[in-house]
Amino acid sequence: MDLSIAAILAQDGITTGAIYALLSLALVLVFSVTRVIFIPQGEFVAFGALTLAAMQTDRYPHAATLMVGLGLATFVVEAAMTLRSPQLRRDMLRILSLAAAKFVIAPALIWLLAVQFGNASLAMPLQIVLTMLIVVPMGPMIYRLAFQPLAEATTLVLLIVAVGVHFALLGLGLVIFGAEGSRTKPFSDININVGALSISGQSIVIVGVSAALIVALYLFFEHTLQGKALRATAVNRLGARLVGIGTTQAGRLAFTLAVALGALCGVLIAPLTTVYYDSGFLIGLKGFVGAIIGGLASYPIAAAGSMLVGMLEAYSSFWASAFKEVIVFTLIIPVLLWRSLTSRHVDDEEEE
Repeated sequence: MDLSIAAILAQDGITTGAIYALLSLALVLVFSVTRVIFIPQGEFVAFGALTLAAMQTDRYPHAATLMVGLGLATFVVEAAMTLRSPQLRRDMLRILSLAAAKFVIAPALIWLLAVQFGNASLAMPLQIVLTMLIVVPMGPMIYRLAFQPLAEATTLVLLIVAVGVHFALLGLGLVIFGAEGSRTKPFSDININVGALSISGQSIVIVGVSAALIVALYLFFEHTLQGKALRATAVNRLGARLVGIGTTQAGRLAFTLAVALGALCGVLIAPLTTVYYDSGFLIGLKGFVGAIIGGLASYPIAAAGSMLVGMLEAYSSFWASAFKEVIVFTLIIPVLLWRSLTSRHVDDEEEE
């Protein structure tokens, strides 16, 4: 391997690592706030990519229909819970009106936008905005349907539910997008030559957007009330509730941000690779490796670990392409061993 090949592989590793970093941050956010290992994260990567690809090929983005269906199901659940609770029944009209606006009217308006404007004649920035409008609302809806009723359950139960949601979304993805893969138009055709290295404009866009989002997330957690509420919920869920922080709202916000990051990652990678309905799962797993390196708790270490995963994948694809997936996922083993040896274990007798 000469220096030019090493530089090309480094560019690929940084580009893919930036995507994995965003996914790992989303996984850490969801787990720290809700204790849910968000296995379905990868499905939203595929939904974002395939929804944008559908618009660019003049096809109706069927994810909009799924979003409306989830909204109707969420409204029915909200109405049923309101009618069953004597405390909520006193304010039933306001609660149901708000639920109808969020889960019925707003999705219906987005669906109309998708029907009228979701085609190739729409400018690419507006296509991306419409894609995010279609995919992102699914996050809080899925949290309300699948996870909010089990918010106090054990981590194992939440993991089992997450696996179930993953398979449900995988099947729905096959139905609405089909088995064929799609690729979108590149954001930029610019190539910058630095010596023997050619840096593509697409890589610059991915790394730039990822860096901007990481900075934006840092500012959000440090300087906004909602961000501080999420941090407080992550540190101590019961304590946050005692001081008046709505942990249910925190969970919905965490899922919204995670799905937004996943859909945006799908939009970013779609010009680089052909995306299938089940492609997001493997991409999400590599983000999960980065999150594991961060102990599902540390954002900076998770982001750094994801960059390591990207670089390891790039160089292993050169040296041993047939085993690159094995090499990447084997990285979990020494990390888990190290954390097991350095963390303090508490036996049940000691807890009692």
